[in-house]
Amino acid sequence: MSGMLAGLRIVEIEGLGPGPFAAMWLADQGAEVICIQRPGGAAAPGVPDRSILNRGKKTIALDLKAKADMAVVRGLIASADGLIEGFRPGVMERLGLGPEAAQALNPRLVYGRMTGWGQEGPRASEAGHDLNYIALSGALWYAGLPGQPPVTPATLVGDIGGGAMYLVAGMLAGLIRAGRTGQGTVVDAAIVDGSAHMLALLMSMAPAGMLEEARGKSLLDGPHWSRSYACKDGGFISVQCLEAKFYATFLAVLGLGEDADFARQYEAETWPRAAQRLEALFASQPRDHWAALFAGTDACVAPVLSPWEAARDPHMAARATWSDRAEALQPAPAPRFDAAAPAPGAIPARDAHRAQLLADLRMRGLLDTETG
Repeated sequence: MSGMLAGLRIVEIEGLGPGPFAAMWLADQGAEVICIQRPGGAAAPGVPDRSILNRGKKTIALDLKAKADMAVVRGLIASADGLIEGFRPGVMERLGLGPEAAQALNPRLVYGRMTGWGQEGPRASEAGHDLNYIALSGALWYAGLPGQPPVTPATLVGDIGGGAMYLVAGMLAGLIRAGRTGQGTVVDAAIVDGSAHMLALLMSMAPAGMLEEARGKSLLDGPHWSRSYACKDGGFISVQCLEAKFYATFLAVLGLGEDADFARQYEAETWPRAAQRLEALFASQPRDHWAALFAGTDACVAPVLSPWEAARDPHMAARATWSDRAEALQPAPAPRFDAAAPAPGAIPARDAHRAQLLADLRMRGLLDTETG
């Protein structure tokens, strides 16, 4: 095994979205991740059997309501450093696999729970999705232009940013503690909590007067120099020249350095007029014209690329940020370390490692020879 997390064993109870993503991240970094899958089919309608989110994992299909299969599940939990589940509160307890039962099998287990609303609170038992969670947490509020409904990149702010990555951080913190003390812990990773916490940097601007509650009035959600513009060919260009020296470079490239409409960078009353002018200007030429014009400058301008275009971009290609494997276009593991850049693992078929995992549990004395 190799990778920063080599030697760790994580059991993942198959779910959707942020839980599998968090488990994928751990597998990317070298952890042995065992995904317990539902027998007889995909995780959910529309979810491919060979999902990118399962890359680098081991898979075994087990029925959590079958006595013989539950013996295997308990053996895997007893052998693991961590567990990840993403059911609604109470489901794992009803299956007899809640934190108390799991840690009775394995006191050092780090038990990661991934939900939208959290384990407690008035909404804890309600259904919801990414957009609902970040709407309630406050994270969606500034994501849009003045007078328009907020729009965010699908799953990135909630499921992944506020959910999966906070679950990863919580799991790693728990694993460090367990390594020092031998004591496990329960990680309650709620998307509403994580996405609210992600606002800390933005909220830090409020005391300095750079963040207003009203949308479109703050330093990063209203200015003409902090947004994306439509181009002639239907493409888009992003602009975010926050500092004065970068803004000056931006104006100089466009030949607007002496234009009065753009002279007062940080005065909100000037932003609507300046934005209108930039909308007309960027709409006059295709996206790649503007990308070439700003290339090599410190104007803080970049084209808005699809993932498929990003894979072909010279900078992204030089870093091998995207991997075009036979299975599917997929992002490479991140971050990187000086020892070696981790590569995406193979995407396993469902139940691919049954024989290997059962043999391992028997060798550990955690499963009798008749089971499985």
